[in-house]
Amino acid sequence: MEQSGQKETLKKSVAGWKKSGLSIGFVPTMGALHEGHLDLVREAKKNCDRVVVSIFVNPLQFNNAQDLLHYPRRPEEDAKMLSAEGADFLYLPEASSFYEEPAVMNLDFGTAGKWLEGAMRPGHFSGVGVVVSRLFHLVQPDYAYFGAKDLQQVAVVKTLVRDLEFPVTIVRCPTRREPSGLAMSSRNLRLSEKGRATAARLYEALKIAMALGAEKAEEALEAGRNHLQQFPEIELEYMEWVDADSMQNRNEGKIPPEKAAICLAAKVEGIRLIDNIIWGE
Repeated sequence: MEQSGQKETLKKSVAGWKKSGLSIGFVPTMGALHEGHLDLVREAKKNCDRVVVSIFVNPLQFNNAQDLLHYPRRPEEDAKMLSAEGADFLYLPEASSFYEEPAVMNLDFGTAGKWLEGAMRPGHFSGVGVVVSRLFHLVQPDYAYFGAKDLQQVAVVKTLVRDLEFPVTIVRCPTRREPSGLAMSSRNLRLSEKGRATAARLYEALKIAMALGAEKAEEALEAGRNHLQQFPEIELEYMEWVDADSMQNRNEGKIPPEKAAICLAAKVEGIRLIDNIIWGE
């Protein structure tokens, strides 16, 4: 596996692959990799001739300086995992080389990014849009792979691809979970064993709500929220029905059951976690 933090090195490899007519799969990450990330790499390996993985903790998408500071980083372990999975190139730049000049653009993703994470983390999705755009220009992927845990991010990236006509297909892969049901996340590394057990309650609440269905939307959300109220260690920020593709608020239009999803965000031990459950998945 080739590894570099230099743009020119990556661009040279990409140019060679493109000249040979090879397809490129891309998995953008912020590192601290887990099986969920590796699922994306495996899916890319099945469908593409070459697989590029990026590890970059993008400062533009953090509106909390402490969150950026404490985000887990373990590049050496990550590189070993990716090499074992057969990734072809690991791109891991420093912020100073990735943003040679400070980025000043602010991107608006409309319905896809205006509420939930967009409301709770001002500027977050603009930062996502800038970094993904730059990475797409560098990697020139045919396919890019994202986890369904970050459902709103997937909708934002699809909006970016549509509006700016990037020639890439976005592939949403299922959320990988711990045996407890806890969605795998790099942030889980900051939880204690007790905290991880508590955080598994989030998925329980999602399943309770989804079992009642979108036709009983308010009753379903109330049931899920009531379940979480039993656990004072959980600080729920939101729990809402959305259109799984557009992230449209169900209050702005009826969502067909086959497109319905429930998203939530909560803090456990001060660590902010997000999760969702998609109808039929």
